[in-house]
Amino acid sequence: MLARRVPDHIRNTHSGIWNKISKNCFEVRGKTIGIVGYGHIGSQVSVLAEAMGMKVIYYDVQTVLPLGNATPVESYQELLKNSDFITFHVPETPQTMNLYGKKEIEITKKGAYMINLSRGKVIDLEALAEAIKSGHISGAGIDVFPQEPESNNDPFLTPMQNLPNVILTPHIGGSTEEAQKNIGSEVASKLLKFVNNGSTTFSVNFPNLEITPLPSGQYRILNVHKNQPGFLKDINFMVSEIGANISSQNLGTSAEIGYLSMVIDKSVGDELKEKIEKHPFSIKTRILY
Repeated sequence: MLARRVPDHIRNTHSGIWNKISKNCFEVRGKTIGIVGYGHIGSQVSVLAEAMGMKVIYYDVQTVLPLGNATPVESYQELLKNSDFITFHVPETPQTMNLYGKKEIEITKKGAYMINLSRGKVIDLEALAEAIKSGHISGAGIDVFPQEPESNNDPFLTPMQNLPNVILTPHIGGSTEEAQKNIGSEVASKLLKFVNNGSTTFSVNFPNLEITPLPSGQYRILNVHKNQPGFLKDINFMVSEIGANISSQNLGTSAEIGYLSMVIDKSVGDELKEKIEKHPFSIKTRILY
């Protein structure tokens, strides 16, 4: 839509202006799309873009294997210099705040198109608006914004409004009935896995552990604790005191929180749980049978 300047044509046609032109309208086939963030969403965008005949390059801070004929590039700057279309699919972190601003625009290929459906603070919209006015950037599609209204009744302002060849949408990337249904089912499934075996995969604010089903005849200790040195040693000593053997042990940590899953070969009662919970670093303990 951006390559064919559809936003401008829609506005003109609704205003009674017939402006059938081919100047500055292009096919996407054969063009290069640069994907910033090659995770679950970015990699799927890669597949769709390749199906339309586009050359796909991508940059990710992690080493990620490509799908299809996509090609990783060595640096973010290399992607900006070589892409006809640039699309962002990254989380909001201190490292991604204003990931695309005036400095990055200056090294972006002239005439490129910008798409952001990730997080609103990833792109400096004032700098992007100036780049569109100057013609350095040919168009943009923006679905997320640094400040978004709390409700549909609140006003909305952005420097991207009323610019040529710009698509603005109110953060509707995941707003379909099917998507909302799938989100509800997935969240319920994740909660059940946590209750049944302690798995926390894809948690956004808690250490991620993929925990396998409990083997027959064994017992699992789950513990949330402050991320402090010495805690694991103390827990292991408590388990050894009851004469149990540790079959497996997984530990995940974030900045302040640790999450421990330990499988032992001996039945334990409330006594061990109470001992663990008395530890000054312990927050919450569960034992699964």
